[in-house]
Amino acid sequence: MPTFIFNHIALSVKDVDASIVFYQKVFQLEEIENTASTSATRWLSLGEGKQLHLIPRPDAEIKTNKAVHFALSTADVGLFIEHLDNLAITYSDWRDTPTKDYIRNDGIRQVYFQDIDGYWIEVNEAV
Repeated sequence: MPTFIFNHIALSVKDVDASIVFYQKVFQLEEIENTASTSATRWLSLGEGKQLHLIPRPDAEIKTNKAVHFALSTADVGLFIEHLDNLAITYSDWRDTPTKDYIRNDGIRQVYFQDIDGYWIEVNEAV
């Protein structure tokens, strides 16, 4: 059996330009070239060869729940929470308590928030 590594996340978004602005503002991600096609899909680097692909689908109905999310880790969740506060982005813990972080059973601190299309994002503390 071959081994696998994570490559990218692809999200359908209503307005790709607005989504680029959101992800760059929140995570300071660098836009990289879409080497797969000449479509309007835009790519952002998540570092270490990992990517976020934003695919324009202006008429798509996007339905999500918190259990369907992607997670990014950072060394300082507290500093990131301050950044969310400065951007006036609401966040919650897993139980939907507004402006509260959560400590998992394994001791990892995390917060959840949504992007402009309603996708859930978890940011947790890197170990």
